[in-house]
Amino acid sequence: MKHPPQIEELVERLSKLPGLGRKSATRLALHLLRSPEDEVSALAAALMAVKERIRFCSVCHDYTDQDPCPRCSDPKRDRGSICVVESPADLMVIEASGIYHGLYHVLGGVLNPLAGIGPDELNIQDLVARVDALAKTDSQVRELILATGSSPEAEATCSYIVTQLGGRDLRVTRLARGLPSGMDLEFVDGQTLRQALEFRGEAR
Repeated sequence: MKHPPQIEELVERLSKLPGLGRKSATRLALHLLRSPEDEVSALAAALMAVKERIRFCSVCHDYTDQDPCPRCSDPKRDRGSICVVESPADLMVIEASGIYHGLYHVLGGVLNPLAGIGPDELNIQDLVARVDALAKTDSQVRELILATGSSPEAEATCSYIVTQLGGRDLRVTRLARGLPSGMDLEFVDGQTLRQALEFRGEAR
């Protein structure tokens, strides 16, 4: 016998979330049914608030509720360094490590021609324009840290960025090779990430 249609609808929608199969979605749906109504209402309100108020920073493309975001606006951050990441999740991992205090730039993914993701689908030209704009101010970028994963697509993306930034007085580095091959940055533990940042090398 199937669950009531309201439960089936909830399970169906929850199972579309990353990492949740139907069994886990069912367990979560039943947990919500057992939860106090005020807790479920607070969860629904939090979901709506995120959709209504969170947007992308026009400078670094991270999620934010103000534009520019607090990191881009913070005068205490090292404005001579930009850490380039694939996603906001990667930014959060690096920020949580506490070792990096410069600026960020979120690409929004990596090059993947088979999936229809080319340079125009990513924030690469925004990065180039940002570096050039800062070169005309007192906040010239000294170093660009390419903090992507080690997948073939990430490697190709880094090579493309290096090509696009050729001829500029700028140090472009990659995270050290201590990162497991093929692993996304958001799944790397803090100590490994710290070592990768500390011992980063020149990008090619």
